[in-house]
Amino acid sequence: MPDELTTTQRRFRAAMANLSTAVNIVTTDGVSGRAGITVSAVCSVTDTPPTLLVCVNQSSYTHDIFRTNGRMAINVLAPQHKDLALQFAGATDVPMLDRFRFEVWDHDRFRIPVVRDAAAVLIGGVGAEFTQGTHTVLFVEVEDVFVNEDAGGLAYFRREFHRIAPTGANA
Repeated sequence: MPDELTTTQRRFRAAMANLSTAVNIVTTDGVSGRAGITVSAVCSVTDTPPTLLVCVNQSSYTHDIFRTNGRMAINVLAPQHKDLALQFAGATDVPMLDRFRFEVWDHDRFRIPVVRDAAAVLIGGVGAEFTQGTHTVLFVEVEDVFVNEDAGGLAYFRREFHRIAPTGANA
């Protein structure tokens, strides 16, 4: 039986539910295999050199795969990717390797699966990592960036997905 949450932990979780975040699928492929996970904890660190941080729960099946492979793609999702986000969040019964069989994936261009019509894709290698509590913070040094100006965004707020229309589009 898991430990009960403290009052501060419950309040913290409620506060984090009110923090709007972009929805991302982080993917990797390499010596430890192909894997991906839906992540909202992605943040820009600096542009000199271009670096992101990605937080991954240590209990996740993908945790050690990301660390061992050392290279990943951060796929910033567009509104049409809600079902894909749910699959990579483990909210469906689709096995990991089957999640990569849909037409949305480009497997060849970077040797890491990337979402063809993502709002943005950032590809890089893990330059450093830091462990805090239950998570590992991976600092990803970005090597390549692709932006889809016509895509909208997919945000997570109050434990639900929300579509964000591209600038100038009718909602």
